[in-house]
Amino acid sequence: MTQKKGFPFTAIVGQESMKEALILNLIDPSLGGVLIRGQKGTAKTTAVRALAEVLPSVRVVELPINATEDRVTGTLDMEHALKTGEKKFEPGLLAEADKNILYVDEVNLLEDHLVDILLDAAATGVNTVEREGLSYAHPARFALVGTMNPEEGNLRPQLLDRFGLVVDVAGEQDPVCRARIIENRLAYEADAAKFRRGYAAGQKALAQSIRQAKKLLPEVTVDAEIILLAAKIGIEYGTEGHRADISMIKTARAIAALRGSQTVAPEDLKQAALYTLPHRMRKGAMDKGQFDPQKLSQLTENAKPPAAGQKEAGKKKPREASVSPEGG
Repeated sequence: MTQKKGFPFTAIVGQESMKEALILNLIDPSLGGVLIRGQKGTAKTTAVRALAEVLPSVRVVELPINATEDRVTGTLDMEHALKTGEKKFEPGLLAEADKNILYVDEVNLLEDHLVDILLDAAATGVNTVEREGLSYAHPARFALVGTMNPEEGNLRPQLLDRFGLVVDVAGEQDPVCRARIIENRLAYEADAAKFRRGYAAGQKALAQSIRQAKKLLPEVTVDAEIILLAAKIGIEYGTEGHRADISMIKTARAIAALRGSQTVAPEDLKQAALYTLPHRMRKGAMDKGQFDPQKLSQLTENAKPPAAGQKEAGKKKPREASVSPEGG
């Protein structure tokens, strides 16, 4: 099924962290997806839906918050099984999302039993359907992307921890950026085809950057000093368990690949920590769990840079160049 073409990803003004987090999950789907939290009208849904056009090989499968359990997991045809003795499985959204992106808008409003299903599938990579003594299992390896407005309720801690990356977004406060957002939207509504043609080159360049980063990713190495630094950062911020540390390193590898480097640098780890730590910090009764970026800067600035002579796969900075709108 071909998804309707919409607003181009590269035409989204600002929200660089949100765009980068989504791009990183295309480079390495094992990062665990991304949760985007923020006010209404900050291009959250627009950005997620636009991902499908960046890499046509990846689909964005949307899970409505009012979906039934059968629609999510799929169903076993019991009548067919009784008549023929054979299992007949009708795939659900989890089957469609295998090797793709599963998107849940207003994920914080999803019913608890559906949250549990997503947790099980995300943790195991398998969806199992059981009906009256029969069972059927299929792969369900997807990147989970959720969007939510925190004013409408919080997310269950168990599901929050399953998101590899979390980004908080807000409306742009730069008048020039806000003016450009208005101009782009009006131009798109006036003539969508013409507007999209103006961003075709940027879309192609971004897709090429992502493909190059995916190809480079297996060659990206992490020095022992960087791994030790990740452990120190995890301890300093009081994260629970070791999932945050591992997620930090994997995200840093994707960031390094995106900028064309075969070696993770302290700056890559710093950027990765901003995505992977704030939602995993231990929060006590008197602790608001606020993330202190100054402490992170102090830890990474004292770290050793990658060893001299490491090969670089590219000289440009695709993290900035590839996600910025054309023309500025």
